[in-house]
Amino acid sequence: MEQLKTIGRELAMGSQGGIGQSKEFLDLIKSIGEARSKAEEERIVKREIETLKGRLSSPNSTKYKLKEYLIRLLYVEMLGHDASFGYIHAVKMTHDENLLLKRTGYLAVTLFLNDDHDLIILIVNTIQKDLKSDNFLVVCAALNAVCKLINEETIPAVLTQVVELLDHHKEAVRKKAVMALHRFYQKSPGSVSHLISNFRKKLCDNDPGVMGASLCPLFELITNDVDMYKDLVASFVNILKQVAERKLPKSYDYHQMPAPFIQIKLLKILAVLGNNDKKTSEQMYTIVGDIMKKCDTASNIGNAILYECICCISSLYPSPKLLEAAADAVSKFLRCDSHNLKYLGIDALSQLIKIGPEIAEQHQLAVIDCLEDPDDSLKRKTFELLYKMTKSSNVEVIVDRMIDYMISINDNHYKTEIASRCVELAEQFASSNQWFILTMNKVFEHAGDLVNVKVAHNLMKLIAEGFGEDDDAAELRSFAVESYLRIMGEPKLPSVFLQVICWVLGEYGTADGKHSASYITGKLSDMAEAHSADDTVRAYAVSALMKIYAFEIAAGRPVEVLPECQSLIGEMLASHSTDLQQRAYELQAVLSINAHTVKEILPMDSTHNEIEIDGNLSFLDGYVKKSLEKGAQPYIPASERSGAFNISSFKPHEDHESTSHGLRFEAYELPKLPQPATIPQVLPASMDLIPVPESSYVSDISLPSAPVPYSSDAGPAELKLRLDGVQKKWGRPTFSSPSPSTVNSEVKVQAEAPQLSSVSDSNSKSRSTMSYDSRKTQVEISPEKQKLAASLFGGVSSKSEGRHPSGQRPSKSQYQLSDKHRVAKAAAPDSAPVKPSKPPPDLLDLGEPSVASVTPSFDPFKQLEGLLDLSHEAPPVNGSTATQAPDFMSLFSDMSLSAPPTDSTSDPFSNMGVENGKTASQMESPVSSKGLNLKEALQKDALVRQMGVTPSGQNPNLFMDLLG
Repeated sequence: MEQLKTIGRELAMGSQGGIGQSKEFLDLIKSIGEARSKAEEERIVKREIETLKGRLSSPNSTKYKLKEYLIRLLYVEMLGHDASFGYIHAVKMTHDENLLLKRTGYLAVTLFLNDDHDLIILIVNTIQKDLKSDNFLVVCAALNAVCKLINEETIPAVLTQVVELLDHHKEAVRKKAVMALHRFYQKSPGSVSHLISNFRKKLCDNDPGVMGASLCPLFELITNDVDMYKDLVASFVNILKQVAERKLPKSYDYHQMPAPFIQIKLLKILAVLGNNDKKTSEQMYTIVGDIMKKCDTASNIGNAILYECICCISSLYPSPKLLEAAADAVSKFLRCDSHNLKYLGIDALSQLIKIGPEIAEQHQLAVIDCLEDPDDSLKRKTFELLYKMTKSSNVEVIVDRMIDYMISINDNHYKTEIASRCVELAEQFASSNQWFILTMNKVFEHAGDLVNVKVAHNLMKLIAEGFGEDDDAAELRSFAVESYLRIMGEPKLPSVFLQVICWVLGEYGTADGKHSASYITGKLSDMAEAHSADDTVRAYAVSALMKIYAFEIAAGRPVEVLPECQSLIGEMLASHSTDLQQRAYELQAVLSINAHTVKEILPMDSTHNEIEIDGNLSFLDGYVKKSLEKGAQPYIPASERSGAFNISSFKPHEDHESTSHGLRFEAYELPKLPQPATIPQVLPASMDLIPVPESSYVSDISLPSAPVPYSSDAGPAELKLRLDGVQKKWGRPTFSSPSPSTVNSEVKVQAEAPQLSSVSDSNSKSRSTMSYDSRKTQVEISPEKQKLAASLFGGVSSKSEGRHPSGQRPSKSQYQLSDKHRVAKAAAPDSAPVKPSKPPPDLLDLGEPSVASVTPSFDPFKQLEGLLDLSHEAPPVNGSTATQAPDFMSLFSDMSLSAPPTDSTSDPFSNMGVENGKTASQMESPVSSKGLNLKEALQKDALVRQMGVTPSGQNPNLFMDLLG
């Protein structure tokens, strides 16, 4: 807030030069600075936004007033409020010829916009023009905008001009051109790959500012490819020497340090170039040592250069003199009262111990003081140092300290990191099996579910494989069983730890003979009962029970299933989880088979054996061969299957009729315009209607209906299924062309797209500290601290002293935390079936309800009942009642159908359509050769619509929907 107030005052005071001072702007800054709450600040800013909206849109505002409004808008934007309504005014101001207004406009757009904003295209032409300006201040303003706003697509538009500005007569322009070219390299390396040599040239520029600007892109290039820039080592050393000898102008000094930021960047570059290179490092020893001697540790910038020198020394090829000087510098940092400098010393010490681990022993008490410091950041950095200097002689002390600190913090992220490091150190440097198991128990108990599931799997693998010796492995397993039996009764154990306990007890609970099978199974049953809500733990418990019973059966000992175990198995058999059910059934099956079979399926202590997987399933070759000989169809690989095939093609032809009532997988044929045609020829009785793939979907269909004249050609023929006006069953909802027998109308179907909704959801202590020297002189070192120092730093050994198993040993990289926790849990299926959505009405369903085997389970025409006004019943016609069948067949008396006898009164069209799935092509009834007269057909059609026929049957509204 103070920074914002300072910026505002400076901007307001800057507008006084002949222009005048705005009292409104100063009042805005004052009111925001004096706001007592966030809500009050928001009210002030919102009121200011409304004021600026009106002022910016006013045509009477002068250019200088607009400049002030933009500055006030910047203030609003920096406070986190939306000021997008004023962006266009900032873009317009960049076009102004006045230098002050143009620079204000460029300042505003670089703060308002990003390189993907839509308004960028309006600025490119202005930038191109300003890059050619004779006023170098305008060019500098344009280059500032280039660094911020030009994206990968617009780089070619300004690249040529920026390269030309590298040779500008003004050093400020050359410096900004180097920065712009570096920005282009960061955004699109391929577009400036041919211009990288310009960075080398600018390293030799006469102006130190241009030279310093070229160091940033060169550092990036050297980091990517060191060998290509080895020839520049002498140049970098020479430049650093000139800077250290104060040959640069005084304007580059900062707190009496000559060009400190150039020194820091050069030291970073030298550290990369001299890494593991003795010849190159020898050229740097002298200058790095001289800089360390000249550093002024009384200022922060001097300490920053000294720290960078230590980091450079730790990266170069080791030099005893420089390492000694670096150790002395670290000692100065650790003896300071400032926590910042202590943090710097701990971080520098962690860099040096990579080269000489014995350096840390010189600062034992200082490190311990940092470990006990109430500053949390300093304590965490100290733990990182201890993690790097861990060895077999001090692993117990360091891990115990880390666990104690893990218990005391509430930061779950850092608690997870510490737990992972404790596990890693315990596995690599464990001094004994007992300590390893107890340490892992502490980590699981206190870190809870924050421990990665990989840690649990690796622990189970390590217990199964052991540390190399068979005796040690047996001892490790026995101690693990004893410790887990003691700890499993404690409340609030994490699920991952309970899974480990169940697995270990199932594998090795009875292996040493100390505990009976009944005792272990009782403990497992109690655990499963206590965690009835955790299906994963219950699954592990059932599997452990199965292993124990299998081992007892294989050993020839009688198996006694406890009542609580029987109760648990019964619960599992009735569980909603299919995984628990399967495990329970497998347990029952194991209890009922002989010892020889049990030995084959569950051998003792075989968890770490390699399993050979037969991906081709060759053991099924004999069965497959026999099946093929009996006429079975061969297996078609997934790669050879088409996306959608007709499953009936895999069946013999004679099976088609028997399965004609099954579900059809072919799409209906594409609707065609009705044309005058004769009655089609007779189709074979066993042939289905041939489907034609639909080439496009029709959302709106508006086709005029036209009468189709009937042919009077004589000859036997079979009725063909008419699909006109019928809703499609597959694909997007659409209808075919309207029936020719209906009146001229338009049928419009609008497909509604489904809408998917997604549901997305330290206390710090303070105390006064004294300097390390004063405590050393005034207070005698306590015996506890001396003992702790001896434990941490006593004896020097490398990490290779840790124990390594003879078999496969997990490395450190295997225990790094992954970004996602993968905890396998058995998924319980939903007990209630999912209610399917209603399908579109099937207008082809004209079947009788008397056919019980094919009666549909629902009435698809219920969806159409609301489309008509059914409040009144149809009046009787010719004296007949509504419940009786109307004289409807008389309209078609001229058409005679010879078919098997059916209940024609209830469904007069049962032989003309589809009867509950049977297609018309499967009907063998011939049709008479005589057809209806067109005029008579139209008259009878109109009569039927006027009557409003309501036939009896399952779908009473069918004909009213179709004909009315």
